[in-house]
Amino acid sequence: MDSEGVEKVGVIGLGIIGTRVAGLLAKSGRHVYVWSRTPKPVPNFLGSPAEMARLTDVIQLFVTDGEALIQMAEALREGLGKKHTVVNCSTSDPESVVEAYQIVKDTGASFLDAPFTGSKEAAEKGALVYYTGGDPKVLEKMRPILEVSAKEVLYLGRVGEASLLKIATNMIAASTVEALAEAYGLIHAAGIDPDRLIEALEHNGSSSPLVRMKLPGIVEQEYETHFSLNNMFKDIQYALQLGKRLNVEMPASSTTANVMFRQMQKGLGDFDFSVVAKRFQEAKSKKS
Repeated sequence: MDSEGVEKVGVIGLGIIGTRVAGLLAKSGRHVYVWSRTPKPVPNFLGSPAEMARLTDVIQLFVTDGEALIQMAEALREGLGKKHTVVNCSTSDPESVVEAYQIVKDTGASFLDAPFTGSKEAAEKGALVYYTGGDPKVLEKMRPILEVSAKEVLYLGRVGEASLLKIATNMIAASTVEALAEAYGLIHAAGIDPDRLIEALEHNGSSSPLVRMKLPGIVEQEYETHFSLNNMFKDIQYALQLGKRLNVEMPASSTTANVMFRQMQKGLGDFDFSVVAKRFQEAKSKKS
């Protein structure tokens, strides 16, 4: 790849995905700088987003939500210029994405909306899928950077539209796992070996990579975080807000959000979002 403004890459947000993307970028031979709100003892950890803007040309943002996205755009603003491209890889509400885009655009820098699908294992393998929105020319410039951590980079429209599509896919994932948890709860309460549910689903049309990923952990009562309940709840809240604004009825997402909230109240928000199934395991243990 040429050296025109893309070799010095910054990553803001060192959570499950950001940490792994930064590692892959470093292995690719690029000079990588990192920053997060919580200081980490890792190479090239900078003192502030403003310092990152001074030292890098491309900045990937892996922040929590729309509010954090706007805060980072504001924090970067003074250091940004025509040489910079800011790539939003967080899942945020479309309005916040458009606002961040405008902040960045006003500095002369470029902006790409690029939320991703794929959890911890996909990030480790460089197998994320980015949903991108914005200027196609900016995407083509950034494609080599994104392909370091991706198996696919899709162009899905304008800034904000990619984020809306990502929210829509998370609606499906959240409701699917809730339905899976309920199915597990039913056979668990009936005293049927849950391994038989795994076997039955192997030959059922409702099976999917998500089901095959989450069900074994549910059966083993292992909820190691690949995508946290807190983050999924945040995304479903975005979906419900969009549904209200666009007059789209969402009973499945509303019910799923209520279940998630009750589990978060039990202190389970940092676990994988499949932890919604834990309520059935708790109910069984109380009976016995």
